[in-house]
Order: sequence, then structure tokens, then C-alpha cells
Amino acid sequence: MMSRIAFIGLGNMGGGMAANLVKAGHEVFAFDLSDAALARAVEAGCVAAGSAAEAAKGADAVVTMLPAGQHVAAVYGEQVMPAAGAGTLFLDCSTIDVETARTVSAQAVEAGFEMVDAPVSGGIAAANGGTLTFMVGGSAEGFARAAPILQAMGKVVVHAGGAGAGQAAKICNNMLLGASMIATAEAFVLARKLGLEAQTFFDISSKASGQCWSMTSYCPVPGPVPASPANRDYEGGFASALMLKDLKLAVEAAQAAGAPVPMATQAEALYQMFVGLGGAGRDFSAIITMLEGRSA
Repeated sequence: MMSRIAFIGLGNMGGGMAANLVKAGHEVFAFDLSDAALARAVEAGCVAAGSAAEAAKGADAVVTMLPAGQHVAAVYGEQVMPAAGAGTLFLDCSTIDVETARTVSAQAVEAGFEMVDAPVSGGIAAANGGTLTFMVGGSAEGFARAAPILQAMGKVVVHAGGAGAGQAAKICNNMLLGASMIATAEAFVLARKLGLEAQTFFDISSKASGQCWSMTSYCPVPGPVPASPANRDYEGGFASALMLKDLKLAVEAAQAAGAPVPMATQAEALYQMFVGLGGAGRDFSAIITMLEGRSA
């Protein structure tokens, strides 16, 4: 069923997501502070809005893809909620802290709206291809309403629990991913220094107990996995600055919850160092270059 959807935040991820909603037959009113991003959305079939409030007015649902918690709180509190009609569904696909997600959701419910937090996994290629994974926090009713919209942008849509549960799942997953990538990179560096060829080590470990996604799907050395960013000089993929952001969110959440996360804390410190050396825009697997003593 076609809906009128407001889409706010048309960056590397949001642009492709909005375009897939258009392909699915929805009428998408889009807004971004970047004129260039908005122009690309219009080329993809979206209707340009002059502000977030203008996009939200008359919408059946509002989808946001924003950089951080403060942006989500401001956009919904100052623009979307005052402009949207009663009962409008809000879907925040940003990756933000759990506490802000829960706070904004509570404000939305109190104001008569339904809201879910639905952060994504899969990266830019999946956003463009409509194959994202969505981890969704919110009520059963909110999830039921959100699922058809999310399915137009992804291939896996999972209800993780109540408000904030989507964000919790996302940061726990990326905490594991960041730490496992560092361990995988360290293993390849040590293997090389011990005289093992990268392909030989991959052939063994990818079939042994050390295998993990960071090795078999996203290998940090060129050759063994042709699709991995290592074969493109670590361009594209998931930027190290974004991995650092997610690790910071995970460590902050762990501190608030009283959960010990020594591996995540060390991973955060290493990605902070890599970003400081100039690796912010490179794929997070490029941290192997720092471990090898090469420049970022």
C-alpha cells in the first residue's frame, strides 16, 4: 500500500534508502541540509521539502537517518512532532545512544505518536541495493506498522524488543565487529611475520576455529576475499570514524549499565589512534595498516 513518507537525512545511507522507498511505490518527501544530497534524492524520484517540518506535514510516516543523538532529539522535538499529524509513525534509523532513543520515543508516545528505533547494518552498498538489516525497538504495534516500510529498504527486519532495543542490538553487534576485526588483523600481521602467506593462513583459519565474519566476508588483507575493501585500498565500506562512533556508544552504554567490556575499551582506543593518524575516512579494516606500522 502506497504511503506518504517524509525522509530526513539523505547522506551516504539515507539517500539510497529514500530511493528504495520511491521504487516501492511510496510518495517520499525528502529533506537534508545539503543541497547536493537533496538534489540527488529528487533525481531518484523524491519530492524536495524546504524543511524537516515541511516534509513531516501530512506524512503517514517519518523516517530519519541522522548523525547523532542530539540531532535526533532536535529534529523530532523542534520540527517533526509539532508538524506531524496525530498517530503518525516515526522510524529513526540513525545509530544513537540508547538513552536518547528511549527519551525521544517516550516523548513521541506522550504526544500521540508511535515510534520505533530501527538502526541498520549492511553499509552503503546494502542501502543502495535495498538489502539492509534492521534491528527494531518499539511496541508490537509500532513494529507491525514499521515492518512494511523497512522491508522496502532491507531484507532482514527483526523486532529486538521495546524502545531502545534496536540501538542496544546495533551497538552490541558493532562492538563485537570492531574487536573481531582488530583480532583478525593482528592474526594476519603475526602470520606474515612468522612466514605464512596471507592466502595460506586464510585457507586454514577460514575453515578452522578462528574463522569469523571479519575474516571470511571482510578480510583485511587483499586477495582472499575479492569483495572486501582491502582490494580497493580500503576505500568505501564502513568508515573507521563510524566504527569509532559505535564503539564509543558501546563503551558509554556499558559504563552506564555496569558491564565490563575490556576488549571494547581497547578497541575504542585503537580506533581512536587510527582515526587520529588520518584513517577516519578509510574502511575500518584498514586498521591493519596501523598494526603493520604503515601510514593510515
